[in-house]
Amino acid sequence: MRTVDLITRKRDGEELSPEELSFLVDGYTRGEIPDYQMAAFLMATFFSGMTDKEVGTMTELMLRSGETLDLSDIPGLKVDKHSTGGVGDKTSLISAPIAAAAGAKIPMISGRALGFTGGTLDKLEAIPGFRTNLTVDEIKAQVAKIGLAFAGQSSQLTPTDGLIYALRDASGTVESVPLIASSIMSKKLAEGIDALVLDVKVGAGAFIKRQIHARELAQLMVAIGRRNNKKVIALLTDMNQPLGYAIGNALEIMEVSQTLQNGGPVDLTRLSLELAARMIHLGKVTATIEEARELAQAKLLDGSGFRKLKEVIAAQGGNPQVLDRFDLLPNATGMREIVTPRGGYVAGIDAQLIGQAATLIGAGRSTKDDVIDPAVGVILDVKMGAKVDGNTVLCRLYYRDDANVEEAAELVEDAFRISASAPEERELILEVVS
Repeated sequence: MRTVDLITRKRDGEELSPEELSFLVDGYTRGEIPDYQMAAFLMATFFSGMTDKEVGTMTELMLRSGETLDLSDIPGLKVDKHSTGGVGDKTSLISAPIAAAAGAKIPMISGRALGFTGGTLDKLEAIPGFRTNLTVDEIKAQVAKIGLAFAGQSSQLTPTDGLIYALRDASGTVESVPLIASSIMSKKLAEGIDALVLDVKVGAGAFIKRQIHARELAQLMVAIGRRNNKKVIALLTDMNQPLGYAIGNALEIMEVSQTLQNGGPVDLTRLSLELAARMIHLGKVTATIEEARELAQAKLLDGSGFRKLKEVIAAQGGNPQVLDRFDLLPNATGMREIVTPRGGYVAGIDAQLIGQAATLIGAGRSTKDDVIDPAVGVILDVKMGAKVDGNTVLCRLYYRDDANVEEAAELVEDAFRISASAPEERELILEVVS
C-alpha cells in the first residue's frame, strides 16, 4: 500500500476502506508518513469529502490512538460542551463553570486556535501558570473533586487528533466538514462522557458559512454520538459578528471574568447561559430544560460560576486572582483606535476579518509552530445596530509588536459596514439539532 496512491484515490472522490485509512492515520502518528503527504490527503479530503462510513472510521482511529477516560466511578452523568470555533467565542469558560456549579460533571478536552478563530486552551494559557497538559489520572481526580477540568490532547488522549488538528490549521483545510466532525467527536468520545452539547457556528466568523452545511455537520456529529450510545444535542448559532467585545486570549479572559460577574455583553451572556442549561439538563441535574435555565441563571447571579472558575484555575496551577486583577494577565504595550469616517448605523461587522486582524498581530497562528502572544487582540467599541457619528471609535487594536499593525488596521476598517438605516435584528440561536 502506497500513501501517494491513497491520496490520489481520495483526490478523485473514491471511498477509502477502513484498512486504507488506518494505514494513513497510524502511519502518520508513528512518523512514517511525512507532514507534506498528510497535508495533501487533508486537502484531497477538503475537496472530495468523505462518506459517513469514512468519517466514522476516522473518528474511531483517532479515538483509539490513545487512552479513554473511565469516569464510571464518579457519581452522575458526565457531560461536555464543544464549539466548532468562532471569533470571540469564549463560552466554554463561562458555560462550563456555571454548569459545574450547578452539579454537572464536566471533563473538557479542548482545542487550540484554528485559522482566524481562537482556542480554549490558548485562552486558558494566557493565565500565568495554568496547566492544560493534565494526565488521565489528574483529569479524573479533578472532575471527581470539583466537577470540572480543562485539558488538551496529549500522548495519552487522542494524540493523533492533536497532530492532524495542527496540520489542518497550517494547510488550509480547517473548514472540511468530515475533518471537523471526526476531530471533535474523537476528543469527546475519549472523555468517557455520557452526553455532549455542541455549539455549531454559522456565518462569516465561522468555518461553516451557510446554515445548510452547519446543519449537515451537526447531524453528522449527533449520529456519531448516537452510534456510540451518547446523547448529543447541537445548537446552530450565529457567528456573523464577533461574540462579545473581546478578541484575543488575555482580553477574552477579562471578558469571561466580567460575564461570570453578570457584567458581560448581552449576546455572550445569553448564549453561555443557554449552553450551560443544556449541559445541566443533559447531565440530568434537572428534569426539564426550563428548570435548567433557571438554575443556570441562579448560578450566574449568585457568583457560583465565577467561584468555580477560580477553583479550576487554582487546581490547574494558575493564579485565580487574575479574574479580579487584570494587571496580573499579559498586557499589550501598544494601542491603535479605528474610527469611522462617517455617521450612520453599524450594519455589519465581518467577524472573519476581525479574527484575521487579531491573528496578524499575534493572537493566532499562521503556521503550526507559531507562538501566540497572549496579550494582543481587538476590543470592539460597538456592535451591529449601534448608531455612530463621524469619528466614533469602532474598535481598538492592542499589540506588542507593530510589524503588522497597519495591515491589521486595514482589515478591521474593511470589517465594519456603516449604513444609513439600522439593520434587522439577527437571531443568535438559529436551530437545534438532536
